Amino acid sequence: MGVWWGPVLRMLVLQATWALGGGQVRYSVPEEAESGTVVGRLAQDLGLEAGEPEARRLRLVAQGRRASVEVSGASGALVVSSRLDREELCGKSAPCALRLEVLLERPLRVFHVELEVTDINDNAPRFPAARKNLSIAELTTVPGSRFPLDGASDADIGANAQLSYTLSPSEHFRLDLQKSNERNIMPDLVLTKPLDRETEPDHRLVLTASDGGRPSLTGTMELVISVLDANDNAPQFNQSVYKVQLPESAAEGTLVTWVNATDPDEGINSELTYTATSFIPLSGRDVITVNPKTGEIRLTGTLDFEDISIFDFRIEAKDKGWPPLSSHCSVELEVIDVNDNAPEVWVTSLSVPVPEDAAVGTVVALLSVSDRDSGANGRVRCAVWPAAPFGLVATFAGSYSLVLREALDRERVSEYEVEVRAEDGGAPPLVARRGVRVPVSDVNDNAPAFAQAVYTVLVRENNAAGAELSRLWARDPDEAGNGRVRYSVAEGGGGGAAAGGGWRSASRYVSVDAESGRLWALQPLDYEEVQVLQFEVRAVDAGSPPLCGNATVQLFVVDENDNAPALLPPAGGGPGPGAAGSAARASGPGSEALWAWAAWGSPAGQVVAKIRAVDADSGYNAWLRYELWEPRGKGPFRVEMYSGEVSTTRALEEADGPRQRLVIVVRDHGEPARSATATLSVSLVDGAEASLAAAGTSSSLSSSGAGLRPAAGSEGSTAARNVWLVVAICAVSSLFLLAVVLYGASRWAPRAAVLSGPGPATLVCASEVGSWSYSQRQSRSLCVADGAGKSDLMVFSPNFPPPPDPAAKEAQPEPPALLDTVSGPPCLASVPLSRRPFSSFSSFSFAPWTVAAGSLVQPLELSGVLSLQKLCPPL
Repeated sequence: MGVWWGPVLRMLVLQATWALGGGQVRYSVPEEAESGTVVGRLAQDLGLEAGEPEARRLRLVAQGRRASVEVSGASGALVVSSRLDREELCGKSAPCALRLEVLLERPLRVFHVELEVTDINDNAPRFPAARKNLSIAELTTVPGSRFPLDGASDADIGANAQLSYTLSPSEHFRLDLQKSNERNIMPDLVLTKPLDRETEPDHRLVLTASDGGRPSLTGTMELVISVLDANDNAPQFNQSVYKVQLPESAAEGTLVTWVNATDPDEGINSELTYTATSFIPLSGRDVITVNPKTGEIRLTGTLDFEDISIFDFRIEAKDKGWPPLSSHCSVELEVIDVNDNAPEVWVTSLSVPVPEDAAVGTVVALLSVSDRDSGANGRVRCAVWPAAPFGLVATFAGSYSLVLREALDRERVSEYEVEVRAEDGGAPPLVARRGVRVPVSDVNDNAPAFAQAVYTVLVRENNAAGAELSRLWARDPDEAGNGRVRYSVAEGGGGGAAAGGGWRSASRYVSVDAESGRLWALQPLDYEEVQVLQFEVRAVDAGSPPLCGNATVQLFVVDENDNAPALLPPAGGGPGPGAAGSAARASGPGSEALWAWAAWGSPAGQVVAKIRAVDADSGYNAWLRYELWEPRGKGPFRVEMYSGEVSTTRALEEADGPRQRLVIVVRDHGEPARSATATLSVSLVDGAEASLAAAGTSSSLSSSGAGLRPAAGSEGSTAARNVWLVVAICAVSSLFLLAVVLYGASRWAPRAAVLSGPGPATLVCASEVGSWSYSQRQSRSLCVADGAGKSDLMVFSPNFPPPPDPAAKEAQPEPPALLDTVSGPPCLASVPLSRRPFSSFSSFSFAPWTVAAGSLVQPLELSGVLSLQKLCPPL
């Protein structure tokens, strides 16, 4: 109620004033009054009666502006019709009076009404901007510096428009108010403490303006103070030392690390560039680079742990301010080893060649082994291949000795290719190999050894002087002088038995070439003079001391048909009435004249004479056959081919004449065949005359030594020849026994095995028709008649490999005696020959191999004893 009494009183005062002042009414209304608020009872104040305002059409006429008031037609009161805003109506003018005209009709009258709108505190102070930005440089702006601020304005007037300012609390700023005139106050911002952008780059303050109204209204403005940067901070790394590990196998371009530096400054003052400096070692600058903008450190080269294991360098970060500031950090790059280096093996010393008699433990070479890697990658294991005969002995770290573990034999292995293998402990392991060539030097530890302990050589008689008979070869596995062999015939080392008895030295017949081992003939050999030569050849090397080896040579002279058959003188009466005799004359070379008697009437088959002949050769060459040369055709006589007996083919008749002349050819089986001719004169008499003639002839021979000789004398001559035959047989047997002893000694002596040994011989017997058959292992010389028998014997005992075991050795039969003279039918003992008649000894066929005369005999399976037949004239 108190609020409204004031306007009523004022209205009353205005009415009174209007009445006094000539009819002008004054009203006062506060702004922002609500619509419908009664400003004054205009009709009443104008003195109008009730109903009259409506009847006389009381209305309000505005003068140029909207009055925001109106006259109520029924009551005639002046009421607020719309919002009244003093600031809008009058602005800052005071007082704010609205002049209104009121019209009243019937009669027309004009009344002036003045409406004053009074101010209320309805407007808060307002700043020109809600936010004000200020920029203040750090460090360079000193405390006390003033920064003027825009003041606030208040649309109200009077006390409602009187402003005061306050500033939000700050340790760096304060507010200072300056009066520009009596009405206005201007605020200033004063710096009280230096700014540090890095500590607080922005300061936000609130400036508050308060008016004098009640209640007081306020307005605010935000002060944003940006601290301008100065280059007062050096860059800072997030760590002072960077430690990085990389394997040495890292490729170029690999990121090592990323360094980061910060500068609390801003703008160009915080822009940094990175550079790498102070490399230890200096070669690091070729391996490492840094990106100047990002700080990335990358590899530009390859790492090698074995060369450099650690790189130390520094990174400098520099800003772009002025003056530029910088800082540094250290980078330690540790290179991690990988197994990228194979072991290395060096031969520091090599003592070659190694003598084959070097003692076990002899140092052959010194080796050095290393691996540039470290740790397990650098631990090396060594081995030698092959494992024998050398080995490795570790002397100290990384050094080895190649030593001899087994005895050497240059003849078995003359050179070794030794491989030293070194393997490290990496994963996967790497292996290195080093070849060492170790030659073995020779020492004279091997004596010359002949291929055979006994050499059997067959040589044809009548060979040329200086002819090569054979070639001996002794092998010495040593080398150079130790293996250079010289040959010689051992002094007193052998000889041969002569045909007529006695012993002849082999050096008379053969010699050995000292260098080549060729066996030469010093003179022609004659089978009839010597059949067998046995001697020893010695091979001596040139080592120091020299070593030697021996071999026995058995040289068999092979008979050739160089002797023609020789006719023997008659030995006495023949079987029957006939007898043969020899005249004192000869009919020429190879021809003899013989005579005999035959009785008429002698039956067919009666032997009247026997032609006896002998051939100094042997074998086929001494095998004789008899042929009746004259008369040809059908005669009364015939000659037995092999016995030489002349017998009748029919009964003799007187018609046959008193005398028959027979020409008989004695021919051997040699090639070419040689022959002798005997002329036999057979006188035909009656039986009594034949007996007397035979008796007279016998007594004549006994007294004169010519013509027919008595049978007793013939038997004595035959006995004498048999004695010599026995002597010859004994001599040859002794020679054979000596050969057997030498052979046994050479076979069972402790020396290298020789493919030798006795083998079976064959006994070949001749029948009248010339057929041959095999017999037991014997050699016989047979004679079935008295007279000048000839023992032609030749021993051929090739060697046979020794039995493989003692049982076989015990089962080996003893070699037979060279000669076993017995009585029996005519036989021929010989080596296994082909089953054809002996036509020549130019080639002997020994089953299962063939040996040519003058060549070495190296039997493979069989061997035997060759004994040429003893030919005796038949009775």
